[in-house]
Amino acid sequence: MDDLFSQIIDSENLFQSWGNFRNGKRNKADVQLWERNLEDNLFKLHAELKYKIYRHSDYTAFYITDPKQRHIHKADVRDRILHHAVYRVLYPIFDKSFIFDSYSCRLNKGTHKAVARLENFARKVSKNYTSPCFGLKCDIKKFFDSVDHTILYEIVERRIGDKDVLWLLREIIDSFNLALPDVQIERERERRPAGRGIPIGNLTSQLFANIYLNELDKFIKHELRCRNYLRYCDDFVILSSDLTYLENIVPEIEKILKNRLKLKLHKDKITIRKLRQGIDFLGYVVLPNCKVLRTKTKRRMLERANSRNLPSYLGLLKHCNSHRLTQGLIEKFSPSGD
Repeated sequence: MDDLFSQIIDSENLFQSWGNFRNGKRNKADVQLWERNLEDNLFKLHAELKYKIYRHSDYTAFYITDPKQRHIHKADVRDRILHHAVYRVLYPIFDKSFIFDSYSCRLNKGTHKAVARLENFARKVSKNYTSPCFGLKCDIKKFFDSVDHTILYEIVERRIGDKDVLWLLREIIDSFNLALPDVQIERERERRPAGRGIPIGNLTSQLFANIYLNELDKFIKHELRCRNYLRYCDDFVILSSDLTYLENIVPEIEKILKNRLKLKLHKDKITIRKLRQGIDFLGYVVLPNCKVLRTKTKRRMLERANSRNLPSYLGLLKHCNSHRLTQGLIEKFSPSGD
């Protein structure tokens, strides 16, 4: 991990980061504008970083629905390229410290592998569906808005000794404290106090989220000794054959979140369900011997399905027991009917 800063700001890393960032964005006006003077822009960014005069730009804020409404903060092209450069160098370092069963924004992980792992846990805990199995499912309340900058920086500092990298990460982390337009500032302060929050739109936020919640992962795995635990972003599930055990560890989890990370569980989203009732996770419901699409996901799919998005929906359905729904969509929207 020697001289990480030089690796991040290296011209080759910046050019490769540009290539990674540009994928799928070639038609965006701001990307095209930046590309007109690509080499000049990248060498200017390199110089700003080298002489430590780089300052993160303001964000553009907007809302998306996927399906719930999310407040997205979009950085400038220049800053997003830097986010890729930082991510390329730091991801391999931090990823080694993460538990196996953390599935969000990691290579060779993802939602489908998380749900498959949940099925595996359910089969094991229930002794091949012959014994009781319960699933505790929790959701961290307003996670991205609640990340404490000081705590995040302290966690990063334990693993990164390069002072120049720490300066740069501080610049990125604190960039979310930048002044907002007067018409937004009071409302934003109520929702997200100064020194809190990481922007959902940043690639670096994906890494920061896993770094931050790795503290929770290690507590649950090593101190609570929960073997059948998995997390995807701010949602996590713990399986056990002992209902009382799951009920008793909720206060312990709340305590560590509050005291160590200044986070809270979403009270309305703490659920414990029997396996035979179905354990709802990442759009699927895991049951004995099968998994099905969540009812809300199925309803939304039927409302939005058309011939253009049919392939992506069929790809989603192949990961669960959905023969009837799949055939219905094919018959309705496939031009050839097969």
